[in-house]
Amino acid sequence: MSTATNSSDALVHPDAILDALDPEQRDVALALAGPVCVLAGAGTGKTRAITHRIAYGVRSGAYKPTSVLAVTFTARAAGEMRTRLRDLGVAGVQARTFHAAALRQLGYFWPRVVGGAPPRILEHKAPAVAEAARRVGVSVDRVAVRDLSSEVEWAKVSLVTAEDYVRAAAADDRPAPSGYDHQTVARLITAYEDVKTERGVIDFEDVLLMLADMLNSHRQVADEVRSQYRHFVVDEYQDVSPLQQFLLDQWLGGRKELCVVGDPSQTIYSFTGATPHYLLDFTRTYTDAQVVRLVRDYRSTPQVVHLANQVLRRGRVPGALELVAQRPPGPPASFTTYDDDDAEATGIAARAGRLIASGVRPSEIAVLYRTNAQSAAFESALADAGISYLVRGGERFFQRKEVRDAIVLLRGAARSADPDQPMPEQVRDVLTSAGWSEQPPAARGATRERWEAMQALVGLADDVAAAAPEDTPATMATLVGELEERASAQHAPTVEGVTLASLHAAKGLEWDAVFLAGVSEGLMPISLAETDEAVAEERRLLYVGVTRAREHLELSFARSRNPGGRATRKRTRFLDGLWPDDPSSRGRTRTARGQARERLTGEHDVALFDALREWRLSVAREIDKPAFTVLGDATLAAIAELKPTSVAQLARVNGVGPAKIDRYGQTILAIVADANG
Repeated sequence: MSTATNSSDALVHPDAILDALDPEQRDVALALAGPVCVLAGAGTGKTRAITHRIAYGVRSGAYKPTSVLAVTFTARAAGEMRTRLRDLGVAGVQARTFHAAALRQLGYFWPRVVGGAPPRILEHKAPAVAEAARRVGVSVDRVAVRDLSSEVEWAKVSLVTAEDYVRAAAADDRPAPSGYDHQTVARLITAYEDVKTERGVIDFEDVLLMLADMLNSHRQVADEVRSQYRHFVVDEYQDVSPLQQFLLDQWLGGRKELCVVGDPSQTIYSFTGATPHYLLDFTRTYTDAQVVRLVRDYRSTPQVVHLANQVLRRGRVPGALELVAQRPPGPPASFTTYDDDDAEATGIAARAGRLIASGVRPSEIAVLYRTNAQSAAFESALADAGISYLVRGGERFFQRKEVRDAIVLLRGAARSADPDQPMPEQVRDVLTSAGWSEQPPAARGATRERWEAMQALVGLADDVAAAAPEDTPATMATLVGELEERASAQHAPTVEGVTLASLHAAKGLEWDAVFLAGVSEGLMPISLAETDEAVAEERRLLYVGVTRAREHLELSFARSRNPGGRATRKRTRFLDGLWPDDPSSRGRTRTARGQARERLTGEHDVALFDALREWRLSVAREIDKPAFTVLGDATLAAIAELKPTSVAQLARVNGVGPAKIDRYGQTILAIVADANG
């Protein structure tokens, strides 16, 4: 694919615009009449394709620049579209977020339709939700207000009224936020709307809803908007909500001049009301739609692309695109199992340091994780390694209010601590008074995040106590000193820092090197993902994480939370058959010495496996050693699946080295031959 120039003069001619595209992107640019559905995989140049489509439409005379409205979901994405269009010599196209476009139109028509100035926008729902909770007799704290605010927002973007909330929440299998039953939430939604009305304010969802209603009920307003905007482009269409689709329908007014771009495999915001339904059903809604698939991945190496494809293929993700890598080969993706969380954080920091030493810029490295509470260990490890970092999509651990409040309580408790009570017990007593509990809450969202942050403090207390000498047990003062030292060591991030981000916050971004940390059951998928739909979304979230990497990709998890703890964690099911040494891996790999090793499906001959186990048991008895020292179960299962008929084939089985072949090779081949009849 040729590279676009930044010179607007070089691309003003329509042919020059098309010459900058690959064949599929060119098909997008040439599809000037809607409806058009662009299914664009990660790293396939979708923004390039749609901005060149708009530019080609303008330069060829098919579009007036002011007749095009391109909408997306973030101000950053909208800004990037405007910049690219400007570089292509096209001015006058409106590229905005849904809310920005709607707010502009609502402000313009409000004086004419309603009269006076538009209502003030409620910047934050929390105060109004807190007042609504008081009115319905519900006791709430800051975290509950956040969770209830999110639920109010979900209801509004899903076009669910207070009267329909109980039924809709049950149909969607939504957990009750912060433990409040659905009937209570329904009453709170009604009270919230009353509070806004009394205060003369509207929220951001009202902006979309009021504009859509205005267009739907006032023909003159609708005609004026529809005469202005004749061509619509919607980016990230897999993330559209029912409310956004309702507004889009009003903008269109039954017309078909619509180009949507999306990837169902990157649907990761269902909990906010986003749904891939409209993208997946686009060709049913518009039976004459032209569909273009962008599958050439220009972002990632073949090794990264292969893993991404496998993650989706093994989950049978509906509408998944098979990416085709366009970059030269790079290093293989690496998979590391650590003993505990601290070891994982330290190991990743060390690997990041080596990458930086090799010439990779810190800003081109990211550590991605499932929950914001996981950032604390990586913040500490990077700080200890002298590597600058920045936290994206969430507050730094020691800046979170619950953490700061907890430290204040711990500092106070240190002044009157009982010297005879173990420090970890004292910490648990203090944090229990602040809302911590031994078991994680069933509620999701902010409630769960607060618990995880406080749980991290509990874990730190255990670690500090375990590290203290026996003759000088750790005290509350010791812990407070450790906390203060850690907080002060984490200086303000610089531009050239390693990015720490949750997988959700990483959407739309990319780095040269990505560390996917904590890929274990309970985190990936998250323990709160209890339905098939929720687990499927967790798989898509892992896919998003994998596809953020351009060249270096490392996946890891820790078997235990604390050093010396029980190794009870298991790596995520999403990597079954993909993690090295997994018996269900397919194909062949190679050892460090270059020896070919077979990867397997996990479907072995049970009778042969049993025969091999009986033989192994007899050998173990003869040499008076444990059976696993002869050959492990995974190795026996591999033999029972592959059924080798020669020494060369047997040597490809993982776990069978030259010494094992010399000692047991002919006997194993004879057992296999007997099983084969």
